[in-house]
Amino acid sequence: MAYVVPTLETPAVAVAGTSDRFPVRRIFCVGRNYAAHIREMGGDERDPPFFFTKPADAIVADGSTIPYPLATANYHHEIELVVAVGKGGAKIDQARAKEHIYGYATGLDMTRRDLQIAARDKGRPWDMGKAFDQGAPIGAIHPATAVGHIDTGTIWVKVNDKTRQESVLEAMIWNVPEVIEHLSAMIALAPGDLIYTGTPDGVSAVVAGDHLQGHIDGLSDLRITIT
Repeated sequence: MAYVVPTLETPAVAVAGTSDRFPVRRIFCVGRNYAAHIREMGGDERDPPFFFTKPADAIVADGSTIPYPLATANYHHEIELVVAVGKGGAKIDQARAKEHIYGYATGLDMTRRDLQIAARDKGRPWDMGKAFDQGAPIGAIHPATAVGHIDTGTIWVKVNDKTRQESVLEAMIWNVPEVIEHLSAMIALAPGDLIYTGTPDGVSAVVAGDHLQGHIDGLSDLRITIT
């Protein structure tokens, strides 16, 4: 058997301190998991978590230069803790959720905000606002066996060395085990899945020439440049 079009190389993320790679199967993202961000976007912070997806090949490695995306004039950064799933399962109880985590990374959920808002206002899916080329930058994944479970500490992003977003992981409405419990109640998680866990307030636009640095205490920083 031969494939009739070129096959996709498996997207993968560097594992910190090694030459190993974490193969990416799927990317799930939590919508609105910090109260202040929900308020700035005009939502109800009492709502349960909801999820959207990005394609696995939207991954962008630390240190990359990426082009300003097509079809937008309002391109935003969203700094997020990323969870790498190492053990699959469905209906995972939050008390056992950490057993399914391989590690953690610093990520950016890049967003074509104008397209997202236009879709939201018409009751349409967010795909074209979120699931676009090079929309999921991510730093090296740190195994939980090396750094423990990352559930406290500062999270921030700087644009051209000026802080745009800054909060603490403790401000998440739904912590990581709760997110895993909610998500795995709807879909069976699998090794290789990534979960972007939501962003704090302060999201704003970037333009060509901007340099972004994302930080989460205990993890490698993430740096990208927009061209």
